[in-house]
Amino acid sequence: MPSPAPAVLWFREDLRLADNPALDMAVRSGRPLICLYILETGESAPRPLGGASRWWLNRSLAELSASLEAIGGTLVLRSGPAEETLLDLVRETGAEAVFWNRRYGLPERETDAAIKQALKDKGIDCQSFNGRLLVEPWELKTGAGGWYKVFTPFWRALQAHYKAPPPLPAPKRINTAPADGDELAAWKLHPEKPDWSGGLAETWEPGERGAHTRLNAFLDGPVSRYAETRNLPGDPEGTSRLSPHLRFGEIGPAQIWRAVQARLEAHTADENSARVFLSEIAWREFSYTLLYFNPDLATANYNANFNRMGWRQNKADYTAWCHGQTGYPIVDAGMRELWHTGWMHNRVRMIVASLLTKHLLIPWQKGEDWFWDTLVDADPASNPASWQWTSGSGADAAPYFRVFNPISQGQKFDAAGDYVRRWCPELSRLPDKYIHAPFDADAQTLGKAGVKLGTNYPKPIVEHAAGRQRALDAYKALKEDQTAE
Repeated sequence: MPSPAPAVLWFREDLRLADNPALDMAVRSGRPLICLYILETGESAPRPLGGASRWWLNRSLAELSASLEAIGGTLVLRSGPAEETLLDLVRETGAEAVFWNRRYGLPERETDAAIKQALKDKGIDCQSFNGRLLVEPWELKTGAGGWYKVFTPFWRALQAHYKAPPPLPAPKRINTAPADGDELAAWKLHPEKPDWSGGLAETWEPGERGAHTRLNAFLDGPVSRYAETRNLPGDPEGTSRLSPHLRFGEIGPAQIWRAVQARLEAHTADENSARVFLSEIAWREFSYTLLYFNPDLATANYNANFNRMGWRQNKADYTAWCHGQTGYPIVDAGMRELWHTGWMHNRVRMIVASLLTKHLLIPWQKGEDWFWDTLVDADPASNPASWQWTSGSGADAAPYFRVFNPISQGQKFDAAGDYVRRWCPELSRLPDKYIHAPFDADAQTLGKAGVKLGTNYPKPIVEHAAGRQRALDAYKALKEDQTAE
Protein backbone atom coordinates (compact mmCIF):
# COMPACT_ATOMS: atom_id res chain seq x y z
CA MET A 1 0.00 0.00 0.00
CA PRO A 2 1.50 3.39 -0.96
CA SER A 3 2.29 5.89 1.77
CA PRO A 4 -0.24 8.72 2.07
CA ALA A 5 0.72 12.19 0.87
CA PRO A 6 2.41 14.30 3.52
CA ALA A 7 0.88 16.99 5.69
CA VAL A 8 2.43 20.30 6.74
CA LEU A 9 2.34 21.24 10.41
CA TRP A 10 3.02 24.99 10.48
CA PHE A 11 4.52 26.11 13.80
CA ARG A 12 4.02 29.81 14.57
CA GLU A 13 3.47 31.12 18.12
CA ASP A 14 3.17 27.58 19.52
CA LEU A 15 6.72 26.26 19.79
CA ARG A 16 5.93 23.15 21.83
CA LEU A 17 5.07 19.48 21.38
CA ALA A 18 2.71 18.90 24.31
CA ASP A 19 -0.82 20.27 24.34
CA ASN A 20 -0.49 21.46 20.77
CA PRO A 21 -3.86 20.92 19.03
CA ALA A 22 -2.57 21.39 15.50
CA LEU A 23 0.34 18.99 16.02
CA ASP A 24 -1.92 16.45 17.69
CA MET A 25 -4.37 16.46 14.79
CA ALA A 26 -1.58 16.36 12.21
CA VAL A 27 -0.13 13.24 13.86
CA ARG A 28 -3.59 11.67 14.08
CA SER A 29 -4.03 12.17 10.32
CA GLY A 30 -1.55 9.33 9.79
CA ARG A 31 0.31 11.31 7.15
CA PRO A 32 4.08 11.81 7.10
CA LEU A 33 4.71 15.26 8.57
CA ILE A 34 6.67 18.27 7.41
CA CYS A 35 7.13 20.41 10.52
CA LEU A 36 7.58 23.96 9.26
CA TYR A 37 8.51 27.33 10.71
CA ILE A 38 8.45 30.41 8.47
CA LEU A 39 10.36 33.58 9.27
CA GLU A 40 7.82 35.84 7.61
CA THR A 41 8.91 38.78 5.49
CA GLY A 42 7.24 41.12 3.04
CA GLU A 43 4.35 43.57 3.22
CA SER A 44 1.91 41.02 4.66
CA ALA A 45 4.26 39.93 7.46
CA PRO A 46 3.46 40.60 11.12
CA ARG A 47 5.32 43.29 13.02
CA PRO A 48 9.04 42.43 12.91
CA LEU A 49 10.40 41.07 16.18
CA GLY A 50 12.63 43.25 18.32
CA GLY A 51 16.19 42.32 19.14
CA ALA A 52 15.49 40.54 22.44
CA SER A 53 12.65 38.52 20.92
CA ARG A 54 14.85 37.51 18.00
CA TRP A 55 17.40 36.22 20.50
CA TRP A 56 14.69 34.20 22.24
CA LEU A 57 13.27 32.86 18.98
CA ASN A 58 16.71 31.61 17.97
CA ARG A 59 17.07 29.61 21.18
CA SER A 60 13.47 28.41 21.13
CA LEU A 61 13.66 27.12 17.55
CA ALA A 62 16.88 25.27 18.39
CA GLU A 63 15.15 23.62 21.36
CA LEU A 64 12.09 22.73 19.27
CA SER A 65 14.28 21.28 16.55
CA ALA A 66 16.12 19.08 19.06
CA SER A 67 12.84 17.90 20.60
CA LEU A 68 11.48 16.95 17.18
CA GLU A 69 14.64 15.11 16.23
CA ALA A 70 14.40 13.07 19.45
CA ILE A 71 11.09 11.61 18.21
CA GLY A 72 12.05 11.22 14.56
CA GLY A 73 10.96 14.61 13.28
CA THR A 74 12.71 17.47 11.54
CA LEU A 75 12.04 21.19 11.79
CA VAL A 76 12.09 22.75 8.33
CA LEU A 77 13.01 26.43 8.36
CA ARG A 78 12.06 28.74 5.51
CA SER A 79 11.85 32.51 5.17
CA GLY A 80 9.82 34.77 2.92
CA PRO A 81 6.21 35.88 2.46
CA ALA A 82 4.08 33.30 4.26
CA GLU A 83 1.61 32.51 1.49
CA GLU A 84 4.23 32.14 -1.23
CA THR A 85 6.55 30.14 1.04
CA LEU A 86 3.91 27.72 2.26
CA LEU A 87 2.37 27.13 -1.17
CA ASP A 88 5.83 26.51 -2.65
CA LEU A 89 6.46 23.87 0.01
CA VAL A 90 3.09 22.22 -0.64
CA ARG A 91 3.82 22.10 -4.38
CA GLU A 92 7.35 20.74 -3.90
CA THR A 93 6.34 17.96 -1.52
CA GLY A 94 2.89 17.06 -2.81
CA ALA A 95 1.39 17.74 0.63
CA GLU A 96 -2.37 17.29 0.77
CA ALA A 97 -3.12 18.72 4.22
CA VAL A 98 -1.98 21.69 6.31
CA PHE A 99 -2.49 22.22 10.06
CA TRP A 100 -1.88 25.28 12.23
CA ASN A 101 -2.97 27.03 15.40
CA ARG A 102 -4.73 30.34 14.95
CA ARG A 103 -3.30 33.85 15.34
CA TYR A 104 -5.23 37.00 16.25
CA GLY A 105 -3.48 40.08 14.86
CA LEU A 106 -5.05 41.49 11.71
CA PRO A 107 -2.08 40.96 9.32
CA GLU A 108 -1.78 37.37 10.54
CA ARG A 109 -5.51 36.73 10.17
CA GLU A 110 -5.56 38.16 6.66
CA THR A 111 -2.55 36.06 5.68
CA ASP A 112 -4.07 32.90 7.13
CA ALA A 113 -7.42 33.52 5.42
CA ALA A 114 -5.72 34.03 2.04
CA ILE A 115 -3.66 30.85 2.47
CA LYS A 116 -6.67 28.83 3.57
CA GLN A 117 -8.60 29.95 0.49
CA ALA A 118 -5.67 29.20 -1.82
CA LEU A 119 -5.34 25.70 -0.35
CA LYS A 120 -9.07 25.11 -0.62
CA ASP A 121 -8.97 26.12 -4.29
CA LYS A 122 -6.31 23.46 -4.82
CA GLY A 123 -8.36 20.82 -3.02
CA ILE A 124 -5.94 20.68 -0.09
CA ASP A 125 -7.30 20.10 3.40
CA CYS A 126 -6.53 22.95 5.82
CA GLN A 127 -7.44 22.86 9.49
CA SER A 128 -6.82 25.46 12.21
CA PHE A 129 -7.14 25.25 15.99
CA ASN A 130 -6.93 27.27 19.18
CA GLY A 131 -3.54 26.60 20.71
CA ARG A 132 -2.85 30.11 22.01
CA LEU A 133 -5.67 31.22 24.32
CA LEU A 134 -8.08 29.91 26.94
CA VAL A 135 -10.95 31.49 25.03
CA GLU A 136 -10.80 33.03 21.59
CA PRO A 137 -11.74 36.73 21.32
CA TRP A 138 -15.21 36.13 19.89
CA GLU A 139 -16.27 33.52 22.45
CA LEU A 140 -17.06 35.62 25.53
CA LYS A 141 -19.89 38.12 24.99
CA THR A 142 -21.54 40.69 27.19
CA GLY A 143 -25.26 40.59 27.94
CA ALA A 144 -25.71 42.99 25.01
CA GLY A 145 -23.87 40.60 22.69
CA GLY A 146 -20.69 42.65 22.33
CA TRP A 147 -17.12 42.07 23.44
CA TYR A 148 -15.82 42.98 26.86
CA LYS A 149 -14.14 46.37 27.22
CA VAL A 150 -13.64 46.20 31.00
CA PHE A 151 -11.47 43.57 32.66
CA THR A 152 -13.42 42.70 35.83
CA PRO A 153 -16.61 41.51 34.08
CA PHE A 154 -14.41 39.77 31.49
CA TRP A 155 -12.64 37.88 34.29
CA ARG A 156 -15.95 36.90 35.88
CA ALA A 157 -17.27 35.65 32.55
CA LEU A 158 -14.08 33.72 31.84
CA GLN A 159 -14.24 31.92 35.18
CA ALA A 160 -17.88 31.03 34.61
CA HIS A 161 -17.35 29.90 31.02
CA TYR A 162 -13.96 28.25 30.82
CA LYS A 163 -13.40 24.55 31.35
CA ALA A 164 -9.95 23.36 30.41
CA PRO A 165 -10.02 20.63 27.74
CA PRO A 166 -8.21 17.34 28.41
CA PRO A 167 -4.43 17.68 27.94
CA LEU A 168 -2.87 16.51 24.69
CA PRO A 169 0.32 14.52 25.20
CA ALA A 170 3.39 15.16 23.09
CA PRO A 171 3.71 12.59 20.30
CA LYS A 172 6.08 9.73 21.00
CA ARG A 173 7.11 9.35 17.35
CA ILE A 174 6.70 11.37 14.19
CA ASN A 175 6.82 9.95 10.69
CA THR A 176 8.67 12.60 8.71
CA ALA A 177 8.50 13.55 5.04
CA PRO A 178 11.67 15.07 3.54
CA ALA A 179 11.86 18.77 2.67
CA ASP A 180 14.67 21.29 2.22
CA GLY A 181 15.07 24.26 4.53
CA ASP A 182 17.39 26.98 5.80
CA GLU A 183 20.05 26.68 8.46
CA LEU A 184 18.98 28.49 11.63
CA ALA A 185 22.32 30.31 11.87
CA ALA A 186 21.72 31.81 8.42
CA TRP A 187 18.82 33.82 9.83
CA LYS A 188 21.21 35.72 12.12
CA LEU A 189 18.72 36.01 14.94
CA HIS A 190 21.52 36.00 17.50
CA PRO A 191 23.11 39.46 17.95
CA GLU A 192 26.66 39.93 16.72
CA LYS A 193 29.12 42.81 16.71
CA PRO A 194 28.34 43.44 19.50
CA ASP A 195 26.77 40.43 21.13
CA TRP A 196 24.79 42.11 23.91
CA SER A 197 22.88 38.98 24.94
CA GLY A 198 25.06 37.75 27.82
CA GLY A 199 22.59 38.87 30.48
CA LEU A 200 19.71 37.22 28.63
CA ALA A 201 21.58 33.92 28.45
CA GLU A 202 22.34 34.10 32.20
CA THR A 203 18.68 34.69 33.02
CA TRP A 204 16.62 32.46 30.74
CA GLU A 205 16.22 28.94 29.43
CA PRO A 206 14.09 29.32 26.29
CA GLY A 207 12.10 26.32 25.10
CA GLU A 208 9.38 23.97 26.25
CA ARG A 209 11.54 22.27 28.86
CA GLY A 210 12.53 25.62 30.36
CA ALA A 211 8.90 26.68 30.48
CA HIS A 212 7.85 23.64 32.51
CA THR A 213 10.87 23.91 34.79
CA ARG A 214 9.84 27.47 35.60
CA LEU A 215 6.16 26.58 36.06
CA ASN A 216 6.91 23.70 38.42
CA ALA A 217 9.35 25.78 40.46
CA PHE A 218 6.71 28.48 40.84
CA LEU A 219 3.94 26.06 41.80
CA ASP A 220 6.16 24.27 44.32
CA GLY A 221 5.96 27.22 46.71
CA PRO A 222 6.04 30.80 45.42
CA VAL A 223 2.49 30.66 44.02
CA SER A 224 1.11 30.48 47.57
CA ARG A 225 2.73 33.83 48.36
CA TYR A 226 1.89 35.43 45.04
CA ALA A 227 -0.82 37.79 46.30
CA GLU A 228 1.69 39.33 48.71
CA THR A 229 4.92 39.13 46.69
CA ARG A 230 3.85 39.87 43.11
CA ASN A 231 4.45 43.60 43.59
CA LEU A 232 7.92 43.23 45.13
CA PRO A 233 10.59 43.55 42.43
CA GLY A 234 13.36 42.63 44.86
CA ASP A 235 11.90 39.15 45.41
CA PRO A 236 13.28 36.85 42.68
CA GLU A 237 10.48 34.33 43.30
CA GLY A 238 7.69 36.88 43.54
CA THR A 239 6.37 36.22 40.03
CA SER A 240 6.29 33.21 37.74
CA ARG A 241 8.38 34.73 34.91
CA LEU A 242 6.43 32.61 32.46
CA SER A 243 5.62 35.53 30.17
CA PRO A 244 8.26 34.91 27.46
CA HIS A 245 7.42 31.21 27.39
CA LEU A 246 3.76 32.13 26.86
CA ARG A 247 4.73 34.69 24.24
CA PHE A 248 6.36 32.04 22.07
CA GLY A 249 3.89 29.30 22.90
CA GLU A 250 6.44 27.06 24.62
CA ILE A 251 3.69 26.55 27.16
CA GLY A 252 0.00 27.22 26.66
CA PRO A 253 -2.35 29.01 29.06
CA ALA A 254 -4.49 25.87 29.32
CA GLN A 255 -1.48 23.96 30.64
CA ILE A 256 -0.93 26.62 33.29
CA TRP A 257 -4.63 26.70 34.18
CA ARG A 258 -4.78 22.92 34.63
CA ALA A 259 -1.58 22.85 36.68
CA VAL A 260 -2.85 25.54 39.07
CA GLN A 261 -6.24 23.87 39.40
CA ALA A 262 -4.52 20.57 40.22
CA ARG A 263 -2.61 22.25 43.07
CA LEU A 264 -5.82 23.78 44.37
CA GLU A 265 -7.62 20.43 44.29
CA ALA A 266 -4.68 18.84 46.11
CA HIS A 267 -4.72 21.70 48.66
CA THR A 268 -1.05 22.41 47.99
CA ALA A 269 -1.51 26.06 46.98
CA ASP A 270 -3.09 29.02 48.71
CA GLU A 271 -6.43 29.59 46.96
CA ASN A 272 -6.43 33.37 47.07
CA SER A 273 -2.90 33.66 45.69
CA ALA A 274 -3.56 31.05 43.02
CA ARG A 275 -6.70 32.89 41.88
CA VAL A 276 -4.79 36.18 41.73
CA PHE A 277 -2.17 34.46 39.58
CA LEU A 278 -4.83 33.07 37.23
CA SER A 279 -6.33 36.56 36.95
CA GLU A 280 -2.98 37.70 35.52
CA ILE A 281 -3.26 34.97 32.89
CA ALA A 282 -6.72 36.40 32.20
CA TRP A 283 -5.27 39.88 31.63
CA ARG A 284 -3.36 38.37 28.71
CA GLU A 285 -6.63 36.93 27.39
CA PHE A 286 -8.33 40.32 27.77
CA SER A 287 -5.47 41.97 25.87
CA TYR A 288 -5.98 39.59 22.94
CA THR A 289 -9.66 40.49 22.85
CA LEU A 290 -8.65 44.15 22.64
CA LEU A 291 -6.16 43.40 19.87
CA TYR A 292 -8.64 41.35 17.86
CA PHE A 293 -11.26 44.10 17.85
CA ASN A 294 -8.70 46.95 17.66
CA PRO A 295 -6.04 45.77 15.19
CA ASP A 296 -3.96 48.96 15.41
CA LEU A 297 -3.68 48.70 19.20
CA ALA A 298 0.11 49.22 19.07
CA THR A 299 -0.09 52.53 17.19
CA ALA A 300 -3.49 54.19 17.62
CA ASN A 301 -5.14 55.45 20.78
CA TYR A 302 -7.92 53.12 21.86
CA ASN A 303 -9.62 56.25 23.18
CA ALA A 304 -9.58 58.54 20.16
CA ASN A 305 -9.91 61.60 22.41
CA PHE A 306 -6.20 61.15 23.14
CA ASN A 307 -5.41 62.03 19.54
CA ARG A 308 -5.42 65.65 20.76
CA MET A 309 -3.17 65.03 23.75
CA GLY A 310 -0.41 67.62 24.10
CA TRP A 311 2.52 65.21 24.04
CA ARG A 312 6.11 66.42 24.16
CA GLN A 313 8.71 65.24 21.68
CA ASN A 314 11.88 65.49 23.76
CA LYS A 315 14.69 63.27 22.50
CA ALA A 316 17.01 63.94 25.44
CA ASP A 317 14.39 62.97 28.03
CA TYR A 318 13.43 59.87 26.06
CA THR A 319 17.07 58.78 25.74
CA ALA A 320 17.66 59.27 29.47
CA TRP A 321 14.59 57.16 30.21
CA CYS A 322 15.68 54.38 27.84
CA HIS A 323 19.13 54.21 29.40
CA GLY A 324 18.03 54.29 33.05
CA GLN A 325 19.35 57.79 33.69
CA THR A 326 16.25 59.61 34.98
CA GLY A 327 17.46 60.27 38.52
CA TYR A 328 14.63 58.20 39.99
CA PRO A 329 16.22 54.98 41.32
CA ILE A 330 13.24 52.63 40.95
CA VAL A 331 12.81 53.76 37.33
CA ASP A 332 16.50 53.54 36.51
CA ALA A 333 16.75 50.10 38.14
CA GLY A 334 13.88 48.86 36.00
CA MET A 335 15.28 50.19 32.74
CA ARG A 336 18.68 48.68 33.49
CA GLU A 337 17.15 45.34 34.43
CA LEU A 338 15.32 45.43 31.10
CA TRP A 339 18.48 46.09 29.12
CA HIS A 340 20.46 43.37 30.91
CA THR A 341 17.87 40.59 31.15
CA GLY A 342 15.24 41.41 28.53
CA TRP A 343 12.59 41.53 31.24
CA MET A 344 11.19 43.90 33.85
CA HIS A 345 9.02 43.30 36.89
CA ASN A 346 5.38 44.20 36.19
CA ARG A 347 5.06 46.70 39.05
CA VAL A 348 8.14 48.48 37.77
CA ARG A 349 6.78 48.42 34.20
CA MET A 350 3.84 50.49 35.42
CA ILE A 351 6.11 52.92 37.26
CA VAL A 352 8.47 53.51 34.34
CA ALA A 353 5.54 53.83 31.92
CA SER A 354 3.86 56.37 34.16
CA LEU A 355 7.04 58.44 34.37
CA LEU A 356 7.43 58.49 30.58
CA THR A 357 3.82 59.24 29.66
CA LYS A 358 2.89 61.50 32.56
CA HIS A 359 5.90 63.19 34.17
CA LEU A 360 7.67 63.51 30.81
CA LEU A 361 4.52 63.65 28.61
CA ILE A 362 6.20 61.54 25.94
CA PRO A 363 3.78 59.51 23.76
CA TRP A 364 3.09 56.00 24.98
CA GLN A 365 3.93 54.66 21.50
CA LYS A 366 7.59 55.58 22.10
CA GLY A 367 7.70 53.52 25.27
CA GLU A 368 5.81 50.63 23.70
CA ASP A 369 8.28 50.56 20.83
CA TRP A 370 11.28 50.49 23.20
CA PHE A 371 9.73 47.64 25.15
CA TRP A 372 8.97 45.83 21.89
CA ASP A 373 12.66 45.90 21.00
CA THR A 374 14.10 45.06 24.43
CA LEU A 375 11.63 42.64 26.06
CA VAL A 376 11.95 38.90 25.55
CA ASP A 377 8.21 38.72 26.29
CA ALA A 378 7.24 41.54 23.88
CA ASP A 379 3.69 40.41 23.16
CA PRO A 380 1.63 41.94 20.32
CA ALA A 381 -1.43 42.21 22.58
CA SER A 382 -0.20 42.60 26.17
CA ASN A 383 2.53 45.14 25.42
CA PRO A 384 0.41 47.83 23.72
CA ALA A 385 -2.63 47.16 25.92
CA SER A 386 -0.53 47.70 29.04
CA TRP A 387 1.04 50.88 27.72
CA GLN A 388 -2.34 52.31 26.79
CA TRP A 389 -3.73 51.35 30.21
CA THR A 390 -1.00 53.27 32.03
CA SER A 391 -1.14 56.33 29.78
CA GLY A 392 -4.92 56.59 30.20
CA SER A 393 -5.76 56.08 26.53
CA GLY A 394 -6.61 52.38 26.76
CA ALA A 395 -9.54 50.15 27.65
CA ASP A 396 -10.42 50.08 31.34
CA ALA A 397 -7.49 52.47 31.71
CA ALA A 398 -5.96 53.95 34.83
CA PRO A 399 -7.61 57.34 35.40
CA TYR A 400 -5.72 60.31 34.03
CA PHE A 401 -5.08 61.71 37.49
CA ARG A 402 -3.31 58.53 38.61
CA VAL A 403 0.31 59.59 38.32
CA PHE A 404 2.65 57.13 40.01
CA ASN A 405 5.04 58.77 42.45
CA PRO A 406 8.36 57.04 41.67
CA ILE A 407 9.70 57.86 45.12
CA SER A 408 6.83 56.49 47.22
CA GLN A 409 6.37 53.53 44.86
CA GLY A 410 9.98 52.57 45.45
CA GLN A 411 9.67 53.04 49.20
CA LYS A 412 6.52 50.93 49.30
CA PHE A 413 7.51 48.05 47.05
CA ASP A 414 11.30 47.99 47.47
CA ALA A 415 11.47 49.13 51.09
CA ALA A 416 14.92 47.68 51.81
CA GLY A 417 16.26 48.91 48.47
CA ASP A 418 17.43 45.46 47.35
CA TYR A 419 16.15 45.93 43.79
CA VAL A 420 17.68 49.37 43.37
CA ARG A 421 21.01 48.27 44.86
CA ARG A 422 21.10 45.32 42.44
CA TRP A 423 20.63 47.45 39.32
CA CYS A 424 22.01 50.83 40.41
CA PRO A 425 25.21 49.80 42.21
CA GLU A 426 26.42 53.40 42.37
CA LEU A 427 23.70 53.93 44.99
CA SER A 428 24.34 50.72 46.93
CA ARG A 429 26.00 52.40 49.93
CA LEU A 430 23.18 54.86 50.56
CA PRO A 431 21.10 54.30 53.73
CA ASP A 432 17.64 52.84 53.17
CA LYS A 433 16.15 56.23 54.02
CA TYR A 434 17.62 57.76 50.88
CA ILE A 435 17.92 54.83 48.49
CA HIS A 436 14.80 55.96 46.59
CA ALA A 437 15.47 59.68 46.97
CA PRO A 438 19.21 60.34 46.89
CA PHE A 439 18.48 63.98 46.05
CA ASP A 440 17.04 64.40 49.57
CA ALA A 441 20.27 63.27 51.25
CA ASP A 442 22.69 65.82 52.70
CA ALA A 443 26.16 66.28 51.30
CA GLN A 444 27.81 64.27 54.07
CA THR A 445 25.54 61.25 53.51
CA LEU A 446 26.10 61.39 49.76
CA GLY A 447 29.83 61.72 50.24
CA LYS A 448 30.00 58.70 52.56
CA ALA A 449 28.09 56.66 49.99
CA GLY A 450 30.29 57.84 47.13
CA VAL A 451 27.34 59.38 45.31
CA LYS A 452 27.92 62.54 43.29
CA LEU A 453 24.61 63.76 41.93
CA GLY A 454 24.97 64.95 38.39
CA THR A 455 28.27 63.07 38.05
CA ASN A 456 28.00 59.36 38.80
CA TYR A 457 24.23 59.41 39.25
CA PRO A 458 21.87 61.89 37.57
CA LYS A 459 19.73 64.48 39.25
CA PRO A 460 15.98 63.96 38.68
CA ILE A 461 15.02 64.57 35.06
CA VAL A 462 12.01 66.47 36.34
CA GLU A 463 10.96 67.25 39.89
CA HIS A 464 8.11 64.95 40.87
CA ALA A 465 5.58 67.61 41.88
CA ALA A 466 6.30 69.67 38.77
CA GLY A 467 6.06 66.63 36.48
CA ARG A 468 2.83 65.53 38.08
CA GLN A 469 1.30 68.98 37.74
CA ARG A 470 2.38 69.24 34.11
CA ALA A 471 0.64 65.92 33.42
CA LEU A 472 -2.53 66.99 35.22
CA ASP A 473 -2.58 70.26 33.32
CA ALA A 474 -2.22 68.46 29.99
CA TYR A 475 -4.99 66.00 30.83
CA LYS A 476 -7.21 68.85 32.05
CA ALA A 477 -6.66 70.72 28.78
CA LEU A 478 -7.54 67.58 26.85
CA LYS A 479 -10.74 67.18 28.85
CA GLU A 480 -11.70 70.83 28.35
CA ASP A 481 -11.02 70.50 24.63
CA GLN A 482 -13.44 67.57 24.48
CA THR A 483 -16.06 69.47 26.48
CA ALA A 484 -15.77 72.50 24.18
CA GLU A 485 -16.85 70.35 21.28
